[in-house]
Amino acid sequence: MSLKPQLVLVPAAAAGVRLDSYLATCADLGLSRSRIARLIDAGRVTVDGLPCRASQRLRGGERIEVMIPPPDPLELEPEPIPIPIVYEDADVVVVNKPRGMVVHPSPGHRSGTLVHALLYHCPDLAGVGDRLRPGIVHRLDRDTTGLLVVAKHDEAHHSLADQIRARTARREYLALVRGRVLDEQGIVCAPLGRHPSDRKRFAVLRPGRGKEAITRFWVVERFPGFTLLHLALDTGRTHQIRVHMAHIGHPVVGDPIYGRGSRRLLEEMRLPRLRGQALHAFRLSFRHPRTGRTVSFEAPLPDDFQALLEALRERGRQADVLP
Repeated sequence: MSLKPQLVLVPAAAAGVRLDSYLATCADLGLSRSRIARLIDAGRVTVDGLPCRASQRLRGGERIEVMIPPPDPLELEPEPIPIPIVYEDADVVVVNKPRGMVVHPSPGHRSGTLVHALLYHCPDLAGVGDRLRPGIVHRLDRDTTGLLVVAKHDEAHHSLADQIRARTARREYLALVRGRVLDEQGIVCAPLGRHPSDRKRFAVLRPGRGKEAITRFWVVERFPGFTLLHLALDTGRTHQIRVHMAHIGHPVVGDPIYGRGSRRLLEEMRLPRLRGQALHAFRLSFRHPRTGRTVSFEAPLPDDFQALLEALRERGRQADVLP
């Protein structure tokens, strides 16, 4: 079967930008600049139907076609990895994903993922939805903990995926962020896409360049130098909460990419250490694919997150009694 090229239409605003640099900013491609250069060298990229060079400058208005070969196949083998199951029936399974677990296989994570664990627990999951992401309809970052629903058959997968797209499934988080958030509640509307120069990061991009991303937040509790937030996603972009919180000046504590320095700050303040970022998907609500009734699940904070909050509260109590 022949591959279908991906089409990129160059806006006038990109005039003067190098071809490889511009393609690296296209979120739909999801390719690094070096990967794009290799595709160009292999003749897999054309500009207005003609061969091109990575260094050539765009004029604006070009039609670029990118032929991306399929990745090396990954074989999925069930693995007896324990996973905390919050709820399960014939249609869905809701898990409380632990910190450090990747949700589905990728070239950098060929084993030990949540999918490998689920295939061992639910052998019939294979073939539901995407071959490499059977049953998966939404994701959590590796070091984000909390609730995730998985479909056990195609009908459930279609129903849940439709709810995610229609924004009727509700995903709620707790996050400890740096600084004192002054507003009791707020909303961040800032488009997201791949960082222009670092493909492992995402960034807020100007309108028209990134995908719509909306995060709502409410203050739960304030501490000296920190704020505990309750957040809800209207959209589900990669790293959305982490990028949006850093964008408004309140990065998630423990975030190694967008909140660097917070772990060192915890050490300097002699506060409990975190094994990852202080971001937890604590509540998940959706319409059950079989009954149509709305179901809701909650998961307690992981121990290290809870210990940090208790330490901050104790510090606040001690400050209150000082003369």
